[in-house]
Amino acid sequence: MQNQGHPRVEIVVPVRNEEYDLAPNVRRLRDFLDAAFPFPAEVCIADNGSTDATFEIGTLLATELPGVRIVRIEQPGRGRALKQVWSGSDADVLAYMDVDLSTNLNALLPLVAPLLAGHSDVAIGTRLARGSRVVRRPKRELISRGYNLLLKATLGTRFSDAQCGFKAIRRDVAEALLPMVEDTSWFFDTELLVLAERAGLRIHEVPVDWVDDLDSRVAIAQTVADDLRGIARLHRTADRLPLEPVRRTYGRPAVADPRTALAARALRFAAVGVLSTIAYAVLYLLLRQTMPAQAANLLALLITAVGNTALNRRVTFGVRGLDHRGRHQLRGLVTFFIGWSLTASSLWLLHTAVAVPATAIEVTVLTIANLAATIVRFSLFQNWVFDDEAPVLPTLEILDNARSH
Repeated sequence: MQNQGHPRVEIVVPVRNEEYDLAPNVRRLRDFLDAAFPFPAEVCIADNGSTDATFEIGTLLATELPGVRIVRIEQPGRGRALKQVWSGSDADVLAYMDVDLSTNLNALLPLVAPLLAGHSDVAIGTRLARGSRVVRRPKRELISRGYNLLLKATLGTRFSDAQCGFKAIRRDVAEALLPMVEDTSWFFDTELLVLAERAGLRIHEVPVDWVDDLDSRVAIAQTVADDLRGIARLHRTADRLPLEPVRRTYGRPAVADPRTALAARALRFAAVGVLSTIAYAVLYLLLRQTMPAQAANLLALLITAVGNTALNRRVTFGVRGLDHRGRHQLRGLVTFFIGWSLTASSLWLLHTAVAVPATAIEVTVLTIANLAATIVRFSLFQNWVFDDEAPVLPTLEILDNARSH
């Protein structure tokens, strides 16, 4: 079966206390690979901390079935098991699937083929894409969709299903990414995918047929808590990881017509601008209750300016990490003062024309002025604020040097 010269696949089945499901499902998987899978493939049973007869049954299977082996990891943790087995494997493509075989095995070839062809770097089964056929309880469906929406909102992910137990990765890519993955449990999948995406790798998605395992023993409350901690950790640390060498080696930067790229950037800038304008109007109304119009305008603009620069830095212009963040914020403050001068002059003109204008009129005039200043801000953001090759104004250079020392 292990023909020389042919690309090889190793499928890891992580198990813990699965003495009842292990034998029939590994036999079923091995039969499928022998009869219907066109590439040489091994099955590795990764027993992580079982306390029942799982390891003994797995050992018998490895003895009986060619192309099946077993590895014993004393400590529990699916992520720990996958990381250890994948790190020691010499197969060309490394995959894993849950022991319950909830995913239809016919999806295995579409999963690994783009990796064997070199088209993609990571591949995932997805239960949430068009074309997937899923049978599971409403509670699990709600949790899954809510979790993936949370990932998109907090980490800006683009993959559709982080936790489907059906994934594959090229070995060379795994060697680059696995040392940076910290989680040893259920969040392992999410962390690996986030790092792959941040490194510019191509993630191939395969819609799957999936049937819920009614005997699933995943502790949902504990898993949710661990996932939330993992999201918070990645939010703090992912941008500091050495992903740039991975990007240079494997990353595939998007190729787009410059006009299309500019339009997409302008749309993202506009979306951030709308959020900032709404936040500004709400803040102004709240502050206006306790202070004069000019003071309320200045403070509302200042608060929203900091948030606006941070959002545009990350969302609109794709600048991540801590490098030059202080410089970008200082330059953003210059654009803030330009915006403030426009709104302040508009407010002054309004109060010159009308002695005591209604608050609604004030807000309307200021909002229009703020939107007008958006065009100026976009031009400055595009050509100066986040362009680290652009010259630094003398005053900003002094401040920036002071911050760095």
